[in-house]
Amino acid sequence: MDTWCGAGQNTSKKFKKVFDNPTSFHYNTTRVFARCAMLLDVRKIINAPGERIEFRFELDLSDVDFGGRHPIQNPVVVAGDVRNVAGMLLLTFEASTVLKSVCDRCLKAFDQDKTVRYETMLAEELEDEDSDDILLLEDGAIDLGDLARTVFILEMDTKTLCSEDCKGICPGCGVDLNQGSCTCKREVDPRLAVLAKLLDKDNGEKK
Repeated sequence: MDTWCGAGQNTSKKFKKVFDNPTSFHYNTTRVFARCAMLLDVRKIINAPGERIEFRFELDLSDVDFGGRHPIQNPVVVAGDVRNVAGMLLLTFEASTVLKSVCDRCLKAFDQDKTVRYETMLAEELEDEDSDDILLLEDGAIDLGDLARTVFILEMDTKTLCSEDCKGICPGCGVDLNQGSCTCKREVDPRLAVLAKLLDKDNGEKK
């Protein structure tokens, strides 16, 4: 079963699962379970081209605040793998959930599917200090929990819409313009009002 990684827990109390350690419990090496810090040890595939380590876990980001709202109420499912591609380690994963969103135009609450895809190279050391696309391993491990949390939060939309053609609400009466027409009396541009009077006067003289 999957476990949750509590985003608000004390990250100083990090626990690491060591695979293939005969003195430890036997874990399923095709799956990684989340704790406060999700450390994945990849040393066994560093020198094994073609090998891979799969992982899947859940993150609890329900405490993350976005403008006074907490849209990530459901667990974020993270699934991916680390592969040795021609001697280089490639990390890829998808983080998915269903957000509890509120439309910024009509203020309607709705469920919104959200999936973030991420890919990067891993290395034990950097040959070029400007290699921003490479993440460094610490003692042969990568903290997947912290990485997935950061990536998902940064990919959250700054504006949410229930649909691209949402008409919003009337600022006068507050009616949802997606559900019906506004009953407010529209204010006439003063310049157009003068023109309308001139037209009425002209029509009156013609009669």
